[in-house]
Order: sequence, then structure tokens, then C-alpha cells
Amino acid sequence: MTESKKTTIILFSGDYDKAMAAYIIANGAAAYDHEVTIFHTFWGLNALRKDENVLLPQKKSFMEKMFGWMMPRGADNMGLSKMNFAGMGPKMIKGVIKKHNAVPLPQLIEMAKEQDVKLVACTMTMDLLGLQKGELFDDIEYAGVAGYLGDAQEGHVNLFI
Repeated sequence: MTESKKTTIILFSGDYDKAMAAYIIANGAAAYDHEVTIFHTFWGLNALRKDENVLLPQKKSFMEKMFGWMMPRGADNMGLSKMNFAGMGPKMIKGVIKKHNAVPLPQLIEMAKEQDVKLVACTMTMDLLGLQKGELFDDIEYAGVAGYLGDAQEGHVNLFI
């Protein structure tokens, strides 16, 4: 009986390139039969945000509305960690990705879902930033630190991005 291999990734960054790296590693690990969890916290939650505006059941406070307005909505709207150049950097890197037939971040996220990568949104961060479940993808899980630690303690590979 072979022991299952587990990979956990904390995605803290809301940068397109860092999120892309996290999802490339996740998809690669899943292809090698690892059980993979990506725990999205703080700005990493932007990768799980729906692109469209969502009508929410609960009202938001002024501060929660400000966070929602300032944070990019969806993976394709995230900026770069370096060379953002007032929004030109992401357009340039997406052009390079297309030219080299590489997979852009939104498709990497879909591939991860297809490979049963466990996508988890940090509930504490959601509370802090005023994000509601309706603003995030429908087919994800929600957990706090204890949930992440439960996956990570059995992990063979644990990354923080």
C-alpha cells in the first residue's frame, strides 16, 4: 500500500504572477497524483473572486465596501508583483503568455478544479475584508487556520506564496 502524497499551498499574494506560479505548481502536483490544497488568504482571495458584480444578501459596512472596491475582482484583473507599470505590465505578460501558448491564470484555476485541487477560502480573512461567499466561486471550500493545518500536517510539500 502506497502512502498518498500531499501538497499544500498558502496563497497569500494577490499578484497575478505569484498566483500563476501557485496554480502551475498545484496542477503539476495533481498531475503527479498528489492531493493538493490551495489555502487562499488575504490578497490571494482575489483569485477566487467572481468577475462580475454580485447582489449580496447582507449589507456591507463602509470599510468593507472600500476593500471590495479596491481589490481586483477575479484572477484576470490581478496586477503583477513587479513591473506593473500602471496596469500595462499585466497586459504585457498576458501577451507573452499567449505568444508562447502558455496557460493564463483563469484557465489554470479551471484546470485545478478539474483535477480536484481543493480550493479553500480563509474565513477569518473573509470576515476581516468583508467578503461574502456570494462574491467567490461557487465550487470552493471554506475553512480557518485549523482546517489548513489539518491538511498541512500530512503534507509532503508545503509552500507559502
